[in-house]
Amino acid sequence: MRTWSRKNTLSGVKIRSEMDAREATVLRSLVGSVVGLLGDRAADAPADELAAMTGLRTGHSSPPEDAALARLLPDFHRIEQTDDADTADLNGALRGLHEPAIIDDKLAASRVILDTLPADGGKIGLTPEQADAWLTGLNDVRLALGTTLGIDADTPEVLDEGDPRAPHLDVYHWLTWMQDSLVQVLTP
Repeated sequence: MRTWSRKNTLSGVKIRSEMDAREATVLRSLVGSVVGLLGDRAADAPADELAAMTGLRTGHSSPPEDAALARLLPDFHRIEQTDDADTADLNGALRGLHEPAIIDDKLAASRVILDTLPADGGKIGLTPEQADAWLTGLNDVRLALGTTLGIDADTPEVLDEGDPRAPHLDVYHWLTWMQDSLVQVLTP
Protein backbone atom coordinates (compact mmCIF):
# COMPACT_ATOMS: atom_id res chain seq x y z
CA MET A 1 0.00 0.00 0.00
CA ARG A 2 1.16 3.48 -0.73
CA THR A 3 1.02 6.30 1.78
CA TRP A 4 -2.23 8.26 1.67
CA SER A 5 -2.04 11.60 -0.11
CA ARG A 6 -4.31 14.61 -0.27
CA LYS A 7 -5.12 16.26 -3.60
CA ASN A 8 -7.21 19.33 -4.31
CA THR A 9 -9.26 18.72 -7.43
CA LEU A 10 -11.95 20.65 -9.25
CA SER A 11 -14.54 18.42 -7.60
CA GLY A 12 -13.07 18.97 -4.11
CA VAL A 13 -10.50 17.35 -1.87
CA LYS A 14 -9.61 13.74 -2.67
CA ILE A 15 -7.70 11.38 -0.42
CA ARG A 16 -5.77 8.85 -2.48
CA SER A 17 -3.75 5.70 -2.12
CA GLU A 18 -3.16 2.44 -3.90
CA MET A 19 -3.36 -1.12 -2.63
CA ASP A 20 -2.25 -4.36 -4.26
CA ALA A 21 -4.63 -7.30 -4.67
CA ARG A 22 -3.28 -9.24 -1.69
CA GLU A 23 -3.64 -6.25 0.64
CA ALA A 24 -7.17 -5.60 -0.61
CA THR A 25 -8.09 -9.24 0.03
CA VAL A 26 -6.71 -9.13 3.58
CA LEU A 27 -8.48 -5.87 4.38
CA ARG A 28 -11.76 -7.08 2.89
CA SER A 29 -11.54 -10.26 4.97
CA LEU A 30 -10.82 -8.37 8.20
CA VAL A 31 -13.60 -5.84 7.60
CA GLY A 32 -15.93 -8.73 6.71
CA SER A 33 -15.12 -10.41 10.02
CA VAL A 34 -16.01 -7.25 11.95
CA VAL A 35 -19.22 -6.88 9.92
CA GLY A 36 -20.10 -10.48 10.80
CA LEU A 37 -19.53 -9.92 14.53
CA LEU A 38 -21.58 -6.73 14.57
CA GLY A 39 -24.31 -8.15 12.33
CA ASP A 40 -24.72 -11.22 14.54
CA ARG A 41 -24.95 -9.00 17.63
CA ALA A 42 -27.61 -6.80 15.99
CA ALA A 43 -29.62 -9.79 14.76
CA ASP A 44 -29.53 -11.35 18.21
CA ALA A 45 -31.00 -8.27 19.94
CA PRO A 46 -33.95 -9.11 22.19
CA ALA A 47 -37.45 -8.23 21.03
CA ASP A 48 -39.19 -5.59 23.10
CA GLU A 49 -42.96 -5.00 22.96
CA LEU A 50 -42.73 -1.31 23.86
CA ALA A 51 -40.02 -0.81 21.25
CA ALA A 52 -42.22 -2.50 18.65
CA MET A 53 -45.14 -0.18 19.51
CA THR A 54 -43.07 3.00 19.54
CA GLY A 55 -40.74 2.16 16.68
CA LEU A 56 -37.69 2.56 18.91
CA ARG A 57 -35.10 -0.13 18.54
CA THR A 58 -33.51 -1.63 21.60
CA GLY A 59 -30.30 -3.52 21.97
CA HIS A 60 -28.88 -5.94 24.46
CA SER A 61 -28.76 -4.93 28.09
CA SER A 62 -25.70 -7.06 28.78
CA PRO A 63 -22.23 -6.70 27.28
CA PRO A 64 -21.05 -9.15 24.61
CA GLU A 65 -19.33 -12.31 25.81
CA ASP A 66 -16.93 -12.35 22.85
CA ALA A 67 -13.82 -10.35 23.82
CA ALA A 68 -13.36 -8.71 20.40
CA LEU A 69 -17.01 -7.69 20.24
CA ALA A 70 -16.87 -6.44 23.83
CA ARG A 71 -13.93 -4.24 22.78
CA LEU A 72 -16.00 -2.84 19.89
CA LEU A 73 -19.04 -2.27 22.13
CA PRO A 74 -17.64 -1.38 25.57
CA ASP A 75 -19.65 -0.36 28.61
CA PHE A 76 -20.51 3.32 28.89
CA HIS A 77 -19.21 3.51 32.47
CA ARG A 78 -16.52 1.33 33.98
CA ILE A 79 -17.81 -0.42 37.05
CA GLU A 80 -14.39 -0.50 38.74
CA GLN A 81 -14.18 3.31 38.52
CA THR A 82 -17.14 3.96 40.76
CA ASP A 83 -18.60 2.77 44.02
CA ASP A 84 -22.14 3.07 42.65
CA ALA A 85 -23.80 -0.36 42.67
CA ASP A 86 -26.26 0.83 40.04
CA THR A 87 -23.54 1.28 37.40
CA ALA A 88 -24.25 -2.14 35.87
CA ASP A 89 -27.94 -1.25 35.57
CA LEU A 90 -27.01 2.11 34.05
CA ASN A 91 -24.71 0.41 31.53
CA GLY A 92 -27.47 -2.03 30.62
CA ALA A 93 -29.99 0.75 30.09
CA LEU A 94 -27.59 2.85 28.03
CA ARG A 95 -26.54 -0.18 26.00
CA GLY A 96 -30.17 -1.06 25.31
CA LEU A 97 -30.85 2.46 24.08
CA HIS A 98 -27.69 3.21 22.11
CA GLU A 99 -26.19 -0.07 20.95
CA PRO A 100 -28.36 -0.39 17.79
CA ALA A 101 -27.27 3.05 16.54
CA ILE A 102 -23.62 2.38 17.42
CA ILE A 103 -23.72 -0.88 15.47
CA ASP A 104 -25.40 0.88 12.54
CA ASP A 105 -22.64 3.51 12.46
CA LYS A 106 -19.90 0.89 12.61
CA LEU A 107 -21.55 -1.15 9.85
CA ALA A 108 -21.94 1.97 7.70
CA ALA A 109 -18.23 2.74 8.07
CA SER A 110 -17.39 -0.83 7.09
CA ARG A 111 -19.62 -0.55 4.03
CA VAL A 112 -17.75 2.56 2.91
CA ILE A 113 -14.47 0.65 3.07
CA LEU A 114 -15.89 -2.31 1.18
CA ASP A 115 -17.56 -0.04 -1.42
CA THR A 116 -14.46 2.08 -2.09
CA LEU A 117 -11.79 -0.64 -1.92
CA PRO A 118 -11.16 -2.15 -5.36
CA ALA A 119 -11.76 -5.91 -5.12
CA ASP A 120 -8.56 -6.73 -7.01
CA GLY A 121 -6.54 -3.86 -5.57
CA GLY A 122 -5.78 -0.65 -7.37
CA LYS A 123 -6.27 3.05 -6.84
CA ILE A 124 -8.41 4.30 -3.99
CA GLY A 125 -9.97 7.76 -4.11
CA LEU A 126 -11.95 9.03 -1.14
CA THR A 127 -13.80 12.16 -0.18
CA PRO A 128 -12.95 13.52 3.28
CA GLU A 129 -16.22 12.02 4.57
CA GLN A 130 -15.32 8.61 3.17
CA ALA A 131 -11.84 8.93 4.67
CA ASP A 132 -13.44 9.55 8.09
CA ALA A 133 -15.46 6.36 7.62
CA TRP A 134 -12.24 4.51 6.73
CA LEU A 135 -10.71 5.74 9.98
CA THR A 136 -13.66 4.41 11.94
CA GLY A 137 -13.62 1.08 10.13
CA LEU A 138 -9.85 0.66 10.39
CA ASN A 139 -10.02 1.44 14.08
CA ASP A 140 -12.69 -1.22 14.58
CA VAL A 141 -10.61 -3.80 12.70
CA ARG A 142 -7.51 -2.92 14.75
CA LEU A 143 -9.44 -3.13 18.02
CA ALA A 144 -10.92 -6.53 17.13
CA LEU A 145 -7.63 -7.95 15.86
CA GLY A 146 -5.62 -6.52 18.75
CA THR A 147 -8.03 -8.01 21.28
CA THR A 148 -8.01 -11.39 19.55
CA LEU A 149 -4.20 -11.40 19.53
CA GLY A 150 -3.95 -10.18 23.11
CA ILE A 151 -1.98 -7.08 22.14
CA ASP A 152 -1.36 -4.66 24.98
CA ALA A 153 1.20 -2.06 26.01
CA ASP A 154 3.67 -4.80 26.95
CA THR A 155 3.54 -6.60 23.59
CA PRO A 156 6.90 -6.29 21.85
CA GLU A 157 7.09 -4.81 18.35
CA VAL A 158 8.42 -8.12 17.02
CA LEU A 159 7.41 -11.52 18.38
CA ASP A 160 9.53 -14.68 18.40
CA GLU A 161 9.18 -16.83 15.29
CA GLY A 162 7.56 -19.57 17.36
CA ASP A 163 4.80 -17.29 18.62
CA PRO A 164 1.64 -18.11 16.64
CA ARG A 165 0.64 -14.43 16.81
CA ALA A 166 3.75 -13.27 14.92
CA PRO A 167 2.30 -13.22 11.36
CA HIS A 168 -0.87 -11.55 12.59
CA LEU A 169 1.09 -8.91 14.47
CA ASP A 170 2.53 -7.80 11.11
CA VAL A 171 -1.02 -7.28 9.86
CA TYR A 172 -1.85 -5.33 13.01
CA HIS A 173 1.18 -3.08 12.44
CA TRP A 174 0.16 -2.62 8.79
CA LEU A 175 -3.32 -1.52 9.88
CA THR A 176 -1.77 0.85 12.41
CA TRP A 177 0.47 2.35 9.74
CA MET A 178 -2.45 2.69 7.30
CA GLN A 179 -4.60 4.41 9.92
CA ASP A 180 -1.76 6.74 10.98
CA SER A 181 -1.01 7.67 7.36
CA LEU A 182 -4.67 8.53 6.82
CA VAL A 183 -4.82 10.62 10.00
CA GLN A 184 -1.72 12.55 8.88
CA VAL A 185 -3.35 13.41 5.54
CA LEU A 186 -6.63 14.45 7.14
CA THR A 187 -4.98 16.62 9.82
CA PRO A 188 -4.47 20.14 8.48
